[in-house]
Amino acid sequence: MKYYLDLFSPETAIAFQNSPMNISGFRPSRKSYVNNQKMGPGDRLICYLTRLQRFVGVLEITSKPFEDDTPIFVKEDDPFTLRFNVKPVVWLSFEKSIPIHHDILWNNLSFTRGRNKDDLRWTHMVFSSPKLWPQEDCKLLEKALLDQAEKQLEYPLSEDDRKKLRTPRIRVGKREVIVTVPENGEEEILDQPEKDKINSITVQAKLAEIGEILDFKIWLPSNDRARVLEVWKPRQDVLLDELPLVFDEMTLKTIRNIDVLWIKRRSIIRAFEVEGTTSIFSGILRMADLIALQPMLNIKIHIVAPSERRVNVFDQISRPVFADIVGRHLPEICSYLSYDSVFELAKERKLRHMNDSIIDEYSEYLED
Repeated sequence: MKYYLDLFSPETAIAFQNSPMNISGFRPSRKSYVNNQKMGPGDRLICYLTRLQRFVGVLEITSKPFEDDTPIFVKEDDPFTLRFNVKPVVWLSFEKSIPIHHDILWNNLSFTRGRNKDDLRWTHMVFSSPKLWPQEDCKLLEKALLDQAEKQLEYPLSEDDRKKLRTPRIRVGKREVIVTVPENGEEEILDQPEKDKINSITVQAKLAEIGEILDFKIWLPSNDRARVLEVWKPRQDVLLDELPLVFDEMTLKTIRNIDVLWIKRRSIIRAFEVEGTTSIFSGILRMADLIALQPMLNIKIHIVAPSERRVNVFDQISRPVFADIVGRHLPEICSYLSYDSVFELAKERKLRHMNDSIIDEYSEYLED
């Protein structure tokens, strides 16, 4: 028996509670992972509530994976079409679900133990699902959730939690999607300590290095090249001097300013904006411009930022203005990638034998 993380937004958790509670679904992009892990009957899912940062239940898988687009979690066009039959081992109400910051969890989970409670470096553990989790942690969580099902202790939702439950949604095509309007407009971050500027260049260099190992050509903006090349020493002909792309000049101008591009022949495979010292909104806007200019361009885009900026990344991605860009919902194609995740990925021993999809194992998408 193996344990996997299963992410629920408050909305999908409510939909699951109101269903027969016998199916849990994931995005079809996770099919390769599911097959490689051989997930199936007897494995268990540890259920985590995004935005509320609580553990709500444990589900036992009772079938092999199957694909079905019959709407379950939303009224129409359900995106979670890779599915398992499940049965609840334990399922709690929101008010009785256990916050990750509660001492019983925080002081004992391997990825939070010994950290200050305002430390965000644990969040890479809840970036995507399904994701194989450590047995020791999952057994602790399962026991804590089963004990809570008996004790029924109250962990009241804070006002901030309740605000997150009131997140507005708008209709895009057949679907309703989450949108947010940040309360305070994000200003350009000026006068950053020199060490923070160096960190962003180091991350940019590390992304270029990872792309090189994965056998891509690399594009860097002209303004950043000299500083990045102080850190990254590419092989000959890896760093492109000209973009091998046939677009109009406005599109090319947008593309040239993206922080890191992984390119295969004449196609952009992945695009990264590294936002350590500048406005997150500006990087997202550049990505949105690219999609608007080239709606048929099928690339994966990523906003790369320190863990303490994660919430702001999602606040900006889910602005109403980005809800429908020529028929595409930005949060579904633009992910968040933390600095820590970039360095963790760079340590992967078998990286040169992998393909670009490994990035998805370290990225986090906004959960509907």
